[in-house]
Amino acid sequence: MLPDPPFLLPDPVAAAVPVFVVLVLAEVVWWWRGGAVRFETRDTLTSLVMGGANLGSGLIQAAAIAVLHGLVWQVRVFDLGWHWTVWVACFFLEDLAYYAFHRSAHERRWLWASHVTHHSSQHYNLSTALRQPVFSILSGSFLFWLPLTWLGFHPAMVAFFSGVSLVYQFWIHTEVIDRMGPFGWVFNTPSHHRVHHATNPRYLDSNYAGVLIVWDRMFGTFVPEDAADPPRYGLVTQIGTFHPIKVAFHEWMAIGRDLSRCRSVREVAGTVWGPPGWKADGTGRTTAVIQARAGVVPER
Repeated sequence: MLPDPPFLLPDPVAAAVPVFVVLVLAEVVWWWRGGAVRFETRDTLTSLVMGGANLGSGLIQAAAIAVLHGLVWQVRVFDLGWHWTVWVACFFLEDLAYYAFHRSAHERRWLWASHVTHHSSQHYNLSTALRQPVFSILSGSFLFWLPLTWLGFHPAMVAFFSGVSLVYQFWIHTEVIDRMGPFGWVFNTPSHHRVHHATNPRYLDSNYAGVLIVWDRMFGTFVPEDAADPPRYGLVTQIGTFHPIKVAFHEWMAIGRDLSRCRSVREVAGTVWGPPGWKADGTGRTTAVIQARAGVVPER
């Protein structure tokens, strides 16, 4: 049995939803008044629909994932408890787990098929933060957090910090806030995350941070925003639709089409687990190919 926490832990995401709505509306008003932010009505509505669908499907997925964490808890290595040092350790390790997931979601097509939903908007505003995958459980992304439970961090603590990370990442989806000086040496900021969402060759596959940008700095995936190269948003090949179902599942369908043309185990493996854009005949537009053609040397 999974023991209950010694005190009630709030759900950070559920508590923040009303704040999300107010801030999105405030940014829309700022746009109407000529502020330095861009909205497109159909794009924003798609993001809101995707956000609602994510919340709804998340209830079902959360139940299944909780069962898995409960099973892993039975074979945990340590009983870490609830001391403040355990909270601190869990915060850092959860953020590292997010970095590992996020980086993998950009480097492996199976995970990208779910995460691509979040990157499909060609606009960058607070509504973009709400454009989330509908059934992320399909990609197996939850596996990145199971080791924390295995080590002995209570699943409720892991879930709490995962929620804190998601809430934190909401506000960085904006063009209203410029660089933030020393704060950006340690923490993820709108400037850092604009780079992450950009399709400019020099910006591709960088700045995977959740809360702390230090992981990108440590592992060589940090790229600063350059005023001379303003971010262009969306996908390297835009999907050209606002239909929520197509936004949610277009990459899964593309994987299916590519698998139907595979002629070897190598092609199947590359199609499913290679980098997004991989093609067996070498004609695919992976990040490495795009950067090489643009003459970009990654700042790694």
